[in-house]
Amino acid sequence: MRHPAALIAIVSLALTSCGYHTVGSASHLPPGTRTLAVPVFATRTNAYRTETMMTTAVIREFATRTRLRVTPDANSDPDTILRGTILTQTVAPLTYNAQLQRSSSFLVTLTASVTLTARDGRVLYKNDNYVFRQQYQAITDLTTFLDESPGAVNRLSRDFARALVADVLEGF
Repeated sequence: MRHPAALIAIVSLALTSCGYHTVGSASHLPPGTRTLAVPVFATRTNAYRTETMMTTAVIREFATRTRLRVTPDANSDPDTILRGTILTQTVAPLTYNAQLQRSSSFLVTLTASVTLTARDGRVLYKNDNYVFRQQYQAITDLTTFLDESPGAVNRLSRDFARALVADVLEGF
């Protein structure tokens, strides 16, 4: 290699322009943002407790990844408010066990809408069509039946929260 200094300069330039930033910098929130309210998500479904699982996962993810004070109370005069609505939640059979004559795995599909607004009402982030899926296996022994769908919704909520917080903080 003839010009190692040139190669090092090119690599250094490429690495510094990748768009990475420090955790907690919240670069796509307005400067000076210190508080974020995440009220319990609204729901248009009959699913039990999905809205609380989703809200809890989002609050936990923001609290973990930022230095913001995150609260579920929208009346506390926060700098920003993140509102979410669960639009649909469906459970569909995914595989069928011919021996047992019933489905052996299922797919939970959830669609949500979220909007992040500043104190002055400006929309900072909006996505009306978040779609997440989570698969789970059915228990084959009916005497020890345990509904696995809440666990699938819990995993789906964590995936949703990670994606949402990344989108808000990193502008994807």
